[in-house]
Amino acid sequence: MRLLLVEDEPKLLEALAYLLKRNGYAVDTAIDGDSAMDLASSDVYDLLVLDWMLPRRSGLSIVQELRKSGVDVPVLFLTARDSLEDRVAGLDAGADDYLVKPFSTDELLARLRALWRRKGKNFLGNTIVVNDFTLDPLKGEVITGTKIIQLSVKETQLLEMLMLNHDKVISKERLFERVWGYCSEAEVSNVELYIHYLRKKLDTWRIRTVRGVGYYWQNGEGHVS
Repeated sequence: MRLLLVEDEPKLLEALAYLLKRNGYAVDTAIDGDSAMDLASSDVYDLLVLDWMLPRRSGLSIVQELRKSGVDVPVLFLTARDSLEDRVAGLDAGADDYLVKPFSTDELLARLRALWRRKGKNFLGNTIVVNDFTLDPLKGEVITGTKIIQLSVKETQLLEMLMLNHDKVISKERLFERVWGYCSEAEVSNVELYIHYLRKKLDTWRIRTVRGVGYYWQNGEGHVS
């Protein structure tokens, strides 16, 4: 899962990023509201952990603007604002959960897992099931029929995004940002290469190309070669 962590206190930001990475998240960070808005509006994140009081733009306004623009990433407010009015305002603005500082790291991780379960359509336990393909993102395995197919980390991340968003075209740029990240020195052409790897390993026609746009996982029956 790719997560955007927004916190203006550098030491807390560093500690939380370390915790989340140790627990399997790919973490991007932002320390002010403007940079957070720029990153979050790209819609390549699975989860957003957001402080309320930020320089330049408040967390509340970020959530409001994201929801108005159609970005539905699950949002967890992580803030010292603890009044009932603040909680209500945050949730009404479009946040999905609200955790007050100071907090237990175990509770933070549990709430993030719960948000991801709610978002994760096609999830069955810890696996993703679409058609006759079952993906276990943690193991990097695909089960189809009697075959178990091992995937690399990048292949797993690409397939996870395609299966969770089946029948929706995802641009090469968005796939690249989601899997390799903004700071990667890799090229966008890597997406084409890894899509080729996936098709060869899975021996499936379901990963479809929309020329000049991107790729999607076809959920229906029938195909054109």
